[in-house]
Amino acid sequence: MGVAFGVLGPVTAWDGSGGAIALKGPRHRAVLARLIVARGRVVPVTRLVDDLWEEPPAGAVGAVRTFVAALRRALEPDRPPRAPARLLVTEGPGYALRAGADAVDAWRFEHAVTAAAALPPHYGLARLEEALGWWRGPAYAEFADQDWVRAERSRLAELRLHAAERRAEALLALGRAAEVVPDLDAHAAGHPWREDAWRLLALALYRSGRQGDALAVLRRARTLLVDELGVDPGPALRRLETDILRQADHLDSPVRGSAERVWAEATAAYDRAVASGARARLESTTGLLRDLAVTGGGGPRAAGEHRVAAVEAAEELGDAELTARVIGAFDVPAIWTRSDDPGQAARIVAAAGRTLAALAPDHATAGHPAAGHEAARARLLATIALESRGDRSGHGRRAARQAEEIARRLGDPALLAFALSGLFMQTFHRTGLAARRDEIGAELVELSARHGLVTFEVLGRLIRMQARSALADFTAADAHAAEAEHLAVRHERPLVGVFTTWYRALRLDASGRATLEETEAAYRQAAARLDGAGMPGMERGLLPLALLCLRLRHGQPPPDVGHAGWGPYAPWARPVVLLARDRRAEAAEALRALPEPPPDLLTEALWCLAARAALTLGDRTTMERAHAALLPAAGELAGAGSGVLTLGPVSAHLDDLAAALNRPTGIAPSRS
Repeated sequence: MGVAFGVLGPVTAWDGSGGAIALKGPRHRAVLARLIVARGRVVPVTRLVDDLWEEPPAGAVGAVRTFVAALRRALEPDRPPRAPARLLVTEGPGYALRAGADAVDAWRFEHAVTAAAALPPHYGLARLEEALGWWRGPAYAEFADQDWVRAERSRLAELRLHAAERRAEALLALGRAAEVVPDLDAHAAGHPWREDAWRLLALALYRSGRQGDALAVLRRARTLLVDELGVDPGPALRRLETDILRQADHLDSPVRGSAERVWAEATAAYDRAVASGARARLESTTGLLRDLAVTGGGGPRAAGEHRVAAVEAAEELGDAELTARVIGAFDVPAIWTRSDDPGQAARIVAAAGRTLAALAPDHATAGHPAAGHEAARARLLATIALESRGDRSGHGRRAARQAEEIARRLGDPALLAFALSGLFMQTFHRTGLAARRDEIGAELVELSARHGLVTFEVLGRLIRMQARSALADFTAADAHAAEAEHLAVRHERPLVGVFTTWYRALRLDASGRATLEETEAAYRQAAARLDGAGMPGMERGLLPLALLCLRLRHGQPPPDVGHAGWGPYAPWARPVVLLARDRRAEAAEALRALPEPPPDLLTEALWCLAARAALTLGDRTTMERAHAALLPAAGELAGAGSGVLTLGPVSAHLDDLAAALNRPTGIAPSRS
């Protein structure tokens, strides 16, 4: 990659490795911005002078030449002396920026929005969401009051609004009306003159079963248009209101209409054909719950509750094989290492353990278990591994290894994918295992792509996104995030967007391309995706923890959060927060009581928080513990393996600890 330029937010530039280029003062950035606005055309020096100063000083032309020379040194640092510039060139009476078509984020954005219009909805949606994610704030943010950029800023702002509306349209075409309502509501409220925003919002509400709300939105639009602009609603809004009142058939989503008909006919046929007390209903129910668990909203919680009830109902029948099938059929992988409901998870683990013990030995012939019997055992073991996340006893790890061994022996791709998902969940017993998780993710991606196991391919992509982030390979992590999003759109996996949105906030944070305020805004936007997602194991305390890590790295005070707001991370946040408030005695007491971080995606980050507090307080015992725990992760970014936050390189924390402990620095050899 060559030099890239960003104007969808504050004006900036990045080198080929993605690092921010220092552009010196505001007038240097103004010259660069003015040349980008010109889109490769020559801007005379006299025009630059007029644009940079209301009343140009005597040496204005010389100053512009100085700014250009400094920009050239920054943009082409390896250019030999006296060699002609290749990027910011002199031509005729002025200068031009000879950047490629993809070198400026605004130009890429225009191309992406145009291209998306010609794509099917699921591909167009992915393209638009990627493009909208490039915005870091208002275009040319620091030059909002300059005449020379006003028209370009307005054009890009209009294109951004248009892209947001086309994204909503794509979601509606894919039958995801309820999902788009909150965004459209905010969009219409913020831009009340856009009739298309009101039209899409009303249509989304109607398709979500909220006819009354849809009509209320149209009445609100009419009032605003008449009162604020003095115009009546256009024909599209008037026609939509009429169609909603008569419940016109064409308003229904084609996806929704056909799907509802098939669902109604299939469930009616099932009710007629399968007796109400049939055991087959339990197994069919588990299949439905498996799909419900990945829908977002209240789906995951409801799936968990009904799953426990189904397992208990199967156990009551006294049929170990049926119970094994009911438990094992719920092969829903997990990417987050903290359980949404530990109580439910414990009940499932206990039931799986009882079922393993109860499986009759007479299914074995001459000492060799039947393949079906072994597959059932592997699914039970993989379930134990998945649901035992955070377990320190080693029981879950043993179960994961046994499930993997059986699955490989049987040569069953779906079974192996499930076993690998359990193995992933058990690779947190110590720090520094990102590379191992990356291997598991790579095998999951390859295996799943070959055998059409979409859910597990998504899991593999997300695992690799996390692992490559931990290893500071964000180019690869970007690719896996984009592919996960593509699969999610195509196969309706809305929860994937929660993880990739958090990843993009982390990516912005780690890149150093944005201000503290912009990065905090990205984290808050990511946290908003957790509202109503049905993942309490992830949402509690995560935003405050991310903001704490961000602010510590920027030398800023911690966020103002009450004790309860930190959720499960309170013990590790508390010493650092107390120190920031100069309450050393309380901080020392909290540090002495600090437990071992749980074995999960945030282990390294929590150890680094403990290390920071220990260094400030001179707590040698905690420093020793933190140093020993973090040493295997010396080559990783602390916390980045979660895909949601980072405290910077673990090696920097180790160096500080080693210096305080009077020990040599260095990276420890890897251990399995």
